[in-house]
Order: sequence, then structure tokens, then C-alpha cells
Amino acid sequence: MSRNDDEFLAKNYKIRNICTKDDAVIAKIIRTNLQRYHLDIPGTAYFDPELDHLSAFYAEHPDRRSYFVVTNEKDEVVGGVGFAEFEGLPECAEVQKLYLDESVKGLGLSKKMMEVIEVKAKELGYKQLYLETHTNLAVAVRLYEKLGYESIAQPVPTIHTTMNKFYLKKF
Repeated sequence: MSRNDDEFLAKNYKIRNICTKDDAVIAKIIRTNLQRYHLDIPGTAYFDPELDHLSAFYAEHPDRRSYFVVTNEKDEVVGGVGFAEFEGLPECAEVQKLYLDESVKGLGLSKKMMEVIEVKAKELGYKQLYLETHTNLAVAVRLYEKLGYESIAQPVPTIHTTMNKFYLKKF
């Protein structure tokens, strides 16, 4: 990303903590993406019980988890990403629910949001980030690999049993 791209993003998009008013919009963005990639099936985030109340889930333990939304120049939520404690590996958090509205894909927002959560996870004392994804989400897979996430075997059974790719990044 060039300096001009960074300036464009900073001028037109803001990243902030999720709040209650964002819940319905981000849930819709997540479900729409999962439908688009044929992942609106059991074993994916589509059916997560906290999906319609993400702000409450992440506010419950702010010392261990965070969720951020990205907004456009009209202050409309156009995407989000979070992380929460992951018991499967030591000093590890799990990247959760990185999704964007179709209107903003390809602008570099996913990379910027991943940078934000990596900084926050480090601030909270995590030493590594784990994530799970699916081969249907090829653009996401490329992003994670480009950002230094290394493919690993599934470390422990997870609730998202449909996911088939697992990654880890150590700080």
C-alpha cells in the first residue's frame, strides 16, 4: 500500500470499537459474506449465538477481547474484525469475524484492520494469534499468508467445524 492509499483510507474510513448500535449491521455483513461463499451452514460463524450481540460479547471481557468496526465517511459500518482469548494454545488469542461489505473490498481495509487487532492483542499480553478460515475464502487466505500467518494443523477441536484452514502468527 502506498502513502497515498494510507492517506485515502485515513481520510475516508475510521476504525473504532464496536458499540450496541453496530450489532445488527455487522451481523448482516457477516451473514451476507458467508452466504456469498456458500458457508451459511452449521459449523461456521453464521450460527454463532453471539453474532447478533457482538458488542456485548466483546465488552464482557475487555481485558481479553476486542472487536473493531470500520466506518465510511457517512459513519456507516462497512466491516469489522475482532479477537478473543483462545484456550487451545498458550498466550494466544483468536482472530474472529473479519468481514467487509462488498462495496469496500479491495481497498486495503482488511489489512489495516488486521494491523489494529495485532497491536491491541500485543497490548493485552498475547504472544500469538490463531485463526481458522475456509478454502472458499481464498482472498482471506492470501491476506493472512501475506501478513505472516503460517499454516498449521488444527490445534484443538473448535466450534467452527466446517473451517478447514488454520493459521498462527507469533509476535
